[in-house]
Amino acid sequence: MVVTKNVKLPECNELMVPEVDLTTSTLMSAGAHLGKDCEAVNNEFMLCRYELNDPRACLDLGRKVTACTLNFFRKVKKNCLEEFKQYSNCVDKSSGNYSLRYCRKTQAVFDECMLKKLKIERPDFGYFTRARVHCSPSPAPAAPPCPCHKKYPDATPSLPDSRPRPPARFTSRYYHVTE
Repeated sequence: MVVTKNVKLPECNELMVPEVDLTTSTLMSAGAHLGKDCEAVNNEFMLCRYELNDPRACLDLGRKVTACTLNFFRKVKKNCLEEFKQYSNCVDKSSGNYSLRYCRKTQAVFDECMLKKLKIERPDFGYFTRARVHCSPSPAPAAPPCPCHKKYPDATPSLPDSRPRPPARFTSRYYHVTE
């Protein structure tokens, strides 16, 4: 996108949102539940980004995704803080690449708490890789005029081929290779 004088850029106060100020191990630990809890808002944001191809149009949805994430962590802090701390600490300390496989026991305790208190079930393996249809409440955007569909006149017709074409020697289809 080319920025000209006609393009309205957002002001700084429109871009300022409270940040999710958490560590990698915290986000990795809560990732599956967070993805499940904020799935609809996140899908709407990604749909907006890919359909409109203009990040300025999706600022409000981006704020909603951030607000959903902050709200999710507030709920976890209020209801399952100790279980989450144990699980996040295990993910942080047990491996150098935040692998979840060493922390299955603390994960089970955290998952049980999330299911019992917040009614958020951990999605099964491969849930986020499956194709799903997202029913969006916003209307589909109008197709922008594409410069690639311009009508161009036909190319100049080429001259007739006057070179003689004898049959191929040795019954090869590629006679020009053997000549």
